[in-house]
Amino acid sequence: MKRLGSAAALALLLILPFGEVPASAANPPEQTITSLPSGALPISDYYNQSVYDPQDNKIGDIKDLLVDKDGKIGAAIVGVGGFLGAGEKNVAVPFNSLKLTDKNGKRYLVLNTTKEALKSAPGYTFDRSAYQWVPAKQG
Repeated sequence: MKRLGSAAALALLLILPFGEVPASAANPPEQTITSLPSGALPISDYYNQSVYDPQDNKIGDIKDLLVDKDGKIGAAIVGVGGFLGAGEKNVAVPFNSLKLTDKNGKRYLVLNTTKEALKSAPGYTFDRSAYQWVPAKQG
């Protein structure tokens, strides 16, 4: 009888996969959401989009969006000036200063500034080894 009980316990251990985690523990509810936040906009409305001044003049393009430690987008890197990327300067602007506007059924970004003001702002370059934006070297 003792051997039969031991054999049954061993058979049970062999049937269950080693280290199996119940489905509820593998995908805890706080890791997913069941409904999207009201008014949430897709990142594609911002990333790689042109930026215009209030008079509809193109003043730059969104190059990157910077997410803070709390998961909120705090800044946008805007490329300004240059031609086909040559001579372009990247500047940082507060993300909340970009206004998404609808005009003739198309969405576009408006920043209440001028191209000249952006060109005179401090520049940033992306340091690939540190994987972050850093102040551009003056010179």
